[in-house]
Amino acid sequence: MIDAKKYGVSFSIKQCRNFEIDPKTTLKWLIEDMGFRRFRLMSYWNELEIKPGIYDFSELDSQIKAVEKVNGEITLCLGARQPRWPENHWPDWAWELPKEARTTALMEFVEVVVKRYQKNDIVVSWQLENEALLESFGQRSEVDRTRLRQEYEVVKKLDPKRPVIMTTSTSWGIPLRKPIPDIVGFSLYNIVFDKGAYHRSLYFPFVFRLRAAFIALIHRKPSFIHELQLEPWGPKAIWEMPISEQDKSMNTQQIEENLQIAKATKLKTIDLWGGEWWYWRAQNGDQAIANAVKNNLL
Repeated sequence: MIDAKKYGVSFSIKQCRNFEIDPKTTLKWLIEDMGFRRFRLMSYWNELEIKPGIYDFSELDSQIKAVEKVNGEITLCLGARQPRWPENHWPDWAWELPKEARTTALMEFVEVVVKRYQKNDIVVSWQLENEALLESFGQRSEVDRTRLRQEYEVVKKLDPKRPVIMTTSTSWGIPLRKPIPDIVGFSLYNIVFDKGAYHRSLYFPFVFRLRAAFIALIHRKPSFIHELQLEPWGPKAIWEMPISEQDKSMNTQQIEENLQIAKATKLKTIDLWGGEWWYWRAQNGDQAIANAVKNNLL
């Protein structure tokens, strides 16, 4: 079993669909075969409220029950912007509303999700609006700090005890303006594809240590790595790239290197990114990727 105080993993039904793998089987594999007990789960608005006021929580309930069975813990994402493409998961009906009405609908949705799951002890924290200020990546982006403050106030009023995690953008930034979260999340990506070429990040471990130190000094808030790259980032979607192209940005050696970099930041908790891809590769006869992840965590 992987220590939940040190490592967790994100899980997305949308990414499972992209790989054409069964979400329930994939989550079961992450729990039973990989040994994870800490998960970041998504409450995709366009999945849960397809029509105004009509909700279907059956899929998310199933995910939470699966983690609950093994006494795991969950960070549940809230809001319109949550992990995985298209990044902003507005229902069509909400996006077509005037902005003021869209904001009201968003607040109502966040309230419904918090009220539904706040009595469940394995939900240990909320993540509000993933990379909320990153407007340049994703579809239907709509950065609005005033609305973000309102969302934060809604969550804290409903549930003042659980910590709210927020991320400013990707690998940079220190929260200086409200809302100031209870915990600050960092993304750590080492090899990315941009403008026709692969690029290696210049964000070395000391950068993350300094960033966390400034946040602790200014706000007395902890930081952690909420998204460590352990899947490819190439010229196409992963499932559209041959294995040889995938391996250019992520392979067994790169997995080990990225984990070493993350550990060197000295941040206590590291949430991994790419669990659906590990399973997909394993299902296609390549267990080495999953083994590389697991062996470097135990």
